[in-house]
Amino acid sequence: MDIQHHISDDLLDAYRTGTLPNAFSVVVAAHISLCDDCRARHEARDMIGGALLAGAGTATISSGARDRIMAALEAPPPPLAPRGSGVFPAPVMAELGGRPPRWRMLGGGIRQQILSADREGSLRLLYIPPGKAVPEHGHRGLELTLVLQGSFADSEGAFRRGDVETAHDDIDHKPVAGPGEPCICLAATDAPLRFHAMLPSLLQPIFRI
Repeated sequence: MDIQHHISDDLLDAYRTGTLPNAFSVVVAAHISLCDDCRARHEARDMIGGALLAGAGTATISSGARDRIMAALEAPPPPLAPRGSGVFPAPVMAELGGRPPRWRMLGGGIRQQILSADREGSLRLLYIPPGKAVPEHGHRGLELTLVLQGSFADSEGAFRRGDVETAHDDIDHKPVAGPGEPCICLAATDAPLRFHAMLPSLLQPIFRI
């Protein structure tokens, strides 16, 4: 794949250190599984972190912490995570519970499945027929959108399988699915979108977007 749009260094670092909210972590993990460049950057950062820890010397730990470590080592291994299937990488299939998506119609042929939602953010799959557009909108926070199939284009450029669009509150756009196969995206947000038209704004609480 000729991936042109990648995950930023700060998001990779937050993912590596476990400080990134789950919705965004799934997008980053899915992108890393598709992108050789970002996977290499992620692994290089892990190696640097490991080298820094190795040079930090030893430290004593409490007996309680030692007991928790030993209990974790003796615990049975967790069940195997689902493997990737079709256009869906393994991190996405894990969120789907190993099952195909259960789409819900949004209108105009566009569908979605909400995979998770909490106070830190929401994660959803979007299905956009060729030539169809997501209503023009802005953002109240961060949105990461990973293309899993097909393509879309907006004011920020063209995005194909493996590409990630990073949108902050300074970006307003109207993504339009490209020709050919439907565009399937994985999208994470940490705040509701800001739609410009009245109808999408009225339907926003119903569709939880």
